[in-house]
Amino acid sequence: MIEAKEFIEAAREFGFSRYTGVPCSFLTPFINYVINDDTLEYVSSANEGDALATAAGAAIGGQRSVVMMQNSGLGNAISPLTSLSYVFRIPNLLISTHRGQPGIKDEPQHELMGQITKDLFDTMCVPWEVFPNNVEDIGPALERADHYMKKEQRPYAFIMEKGTVAPQALYKNPVKDISSRKTLVHSSYNPDASTLNRNKVLQRIIERTPKANTVLIATTGFTGRELFAIDDRSNHFYMVGSMGCASSLGLGVALARSDLKVVIIDGDGAGLMRMGNFATIGSYAGHNLIHILLNNEVHDSTGGQATVGGNVDFLKVAEASGYSVCLSSNEIDIIDKLFNIGPQDGPVFAHLRIASGTIGDLPRPDITPNKVLNRLMKHINSSF
Repeated sequence: MIEAKEFIEAAREFGFSRYTGVPCSFLTPFINYVINDDTLEYVSSANEGDALATAAGAAIGGQRSVVMMQNSGLGNAISPLTSLSYVFRIPNLLISTHRGQPGIKDEPQHELMGQITKDLFDTMCVPWEVFPNNVEDIGPALERADHYMKKEQRPYAFIMEKGTVAPQALYKNPVKDISSRKTLVHSSYNPDASTLNRNKVLQRIIERTPKANTVLIATTGFTGRELFAIDDRSNHFYMVGSMGCASSLGLGVALARSDLKVVIIDGDGAGLMRMGNFATIGSYAGHNLIHILLNNEVHDSTGGQATVGGNVDFLKVAEASGYSVCLSSNEIDIIDKLFNIGPQDGPVFAHLRIASGTIGDLPRPDITPNKVLNRLMKHINSSF
């Protein structure tokens, strides 16, 4: 058995100072130690997939991150592990517990996942080893993880068994109290306005996002493809999978790089898929995060199947989640209002109703995801 301090302080020597995750009783000492230490950062994510994407964003911004989760949460993390971390080649250190470990009595819901956890990591091409339970094994284990992540630029996992880490008390509450935050809310709808198309909105966003100090992250589907077709820039990041994770990836970049303005272009389908991240953004993000949601009420790139986005008041969702500014409109001028807002206490949000459909002969990016990432990191002077 080791103390949480022994691993975390050793990991700090390898540059790991940021942690994201969802709790498990096996992880309690780890999370408590990180929360207690004001020199470490912890983001309590709504689910494990968002935790991974937030850590990936922090890594893009130059901060090495550790993602902590119960192995039951691997299901939530499969999409970003396979279509974000693997495809773009983004290294993060993972710590997954091993609930339901064969031969050890546990709750019935852990039985199957306990049997397949190691095989699941193998299937996702994530190398793993058992979490060290002796202090002398910590350094070599971290060296192996560090070597792999630097060489391959992909995640590496430790699987933590029961009773590995000694108890650690929790002395403080890590989440900032935003209950007194005053939110500016403005909603307008002009029935006489012509219906906006995505292309026109993206052009206006590009006009308001200078390359020098802005990162523009576009959700998967037609949004990223149209952004590429309009103007492929070095400060653009096109999600090609991990649907719904654009906002959590953007949160990670914004937390790691307060000197940059991070603009996230989301869709109604993606926003609905990872709605829990609205609350995470509201609690943790600063004024350098701008979240724009384009709502056409359909899954456009898969044939126009309806979402429930027409029945959801995203403005109220953002307001309830603690965003500092929440705007909604069906007119293009809302983009100008959004970018003209002065410094705020927290993140800002805009909801824009648009038409379904896209431009003819819409191209796909002719640059690989990894080259998109490397170009962006060079642009913002960042490295793994």
